[in-house]
Amino acid sequence: MAGASGPTFEAPSPDAPSLDAPWPDAPSPDAPSLDAPSFEALSFEALGPHRLYELLALRQRVFVVEQRCAYLDADGKDQEAVHVLGRAGGVLVACARVLGPGVSFDEPAIGRVIVAPEWRGRGVSRLVMRRAIDAARATHGDRPLALSAQAHLVDLYAGLGFVARGEIYDEDGIPHRDMVRGAD
Repeated sequence: MAGASGPTFEAPSPDAPSLDAPWPDAPSPDAPSLDAPSFEALSFEALGPHRLYELLALRQRVFVVEQRCAYLDADGKDQEAVHVLGRAGGVLVACARVLGPGVSFDEPAIGRVIVAPEWRGRGVSRLVMRRAIDAARATHGDRPLALSAQAHLVDLYAGLGFVARGEIYDEDGIPHRDMVRGAD
């Protein structure tokens, strides 16, 4: 469960990076494999070792290396999750995980949402979130969904129907805010 109290943070700067912000070394629009990714939702058991390795490598690349955040990604929740994977040209370019109620929040929850840096600015974050919402509904029914948003991404999630809940708090050195989306 996310912490309700903690340090106070200033509102994110309008210049804060977005999950969908273009990455400096993003391929040009003429680059191959610009087709929208295809998505699949898999249980932990169905991932197999190769998909699991790709998933963990992408999460480490973004959360640990790019965001310079040393934290234990292997939190014991992946085994209970449905993993949403987005591939383009055979390469994992986006992912998210869906957790059941009571694992991180009272509600089913979406977390570990990532878009590979070179795929940002193409609407992939919204695609992976829509697939994660679909996977949550398919797995847990039409119930409210929760997530812990990095504070600078609150507007992105608000555009998908999530509403901020509580105050901004620190999670592993990064400002976060809990959000919830009502049942459809």
